[in-house]
Amino acid sequence: MAQYFEVHPDNPQQRLLKQAATLLARGEIVAVPTDSSYALACHLDDKDAVERLRRIRQIDEKHHLTLLCRDLSELANYAIVDNRQYRLLKAATPGPYAFLLEATKVVPRRVSHPQRKTIGLRVPDHNALSELIMLHGEPLLATTLIPPGETEALNDPQVIRERFEKQIGGVIDAGACASQPTTVVDLVPMGTGGEPVVVRLGRGPLAPLGLQ
Repeated sequence: MAQYFEVHPDNPQQRLLKQAATLLARGEIVAVPTDSSYALACHLDDKDAVERLRRIRQIDEKHHLTLLCRDLSELANYAIVDNRQYRLLKAATPGPYAFLLEATKVVPRRVSHPQRKTIGLRVPDHNALSELIMLHGEPLLATTLIPPGETEALNDPQVIRERFEKQIGGVIDAGACASQPTTVVDLVPMGTGGEPVVVRLGRGPLAPLGLQ
C-alpha cells in the first residue's frame, strides 16, 4: 500500500517530505509532482529501484530517464556542459524542459542511454519537488508518469494512488499538475558546433531557448 503525503505546493510540510525522502532512500519509488505532470522517481544509484521504475512504465534502457536537479550547479555534476549549452540551460531553468546531455562518469552506466551515453536532465520549477530533492541529498531519477499503453501523463494524485498503490511506495499530493509533458531538447549536437534539436514539444515554449 503506497503511503500518501498531502502537501502544500508552495509551502510543503517538511515532516511529510522527510518521510517521502526516507522511502526513496530505502529504495522505494515515489510519484512526485512537477511543473509539467506527475513523475515516478527513485534513488539514482539503486539498481533494483531503476529496474522496477522501467517495469512499471514498460520502457527499455533506450528510453531516456531524467535526473531531477535542484539547480544548474547540481546538474553540472552529472552532465558535460560547455559554455554554449550552459547559456541555453540558464535561460530555460527552472522550467518544464528536459535536456539531453552527455553523461559524466558520476552517472551509473545502467541509467544512461546504452549507445549515446546520454542522460536527460532538468531543473523543475516546483517548490515541493525542490524541497524533496534537497532532503534526499542528490538528484532523483525520474520518468513521466504515463501508464503503459497510454499517451497522456497522469496529473491527479488520487488516480495515481488508486492505479499504482501496489507498485510504488508513496504518492506526494501537491494538487493537480499541468497535463502536458516537458519539452525535450537534445543539446549534444551543440558540443560539436551544431544546433540544439527539439525532440518533443511540450509545455515549455521554445522562445526562451531562442528556437522556433
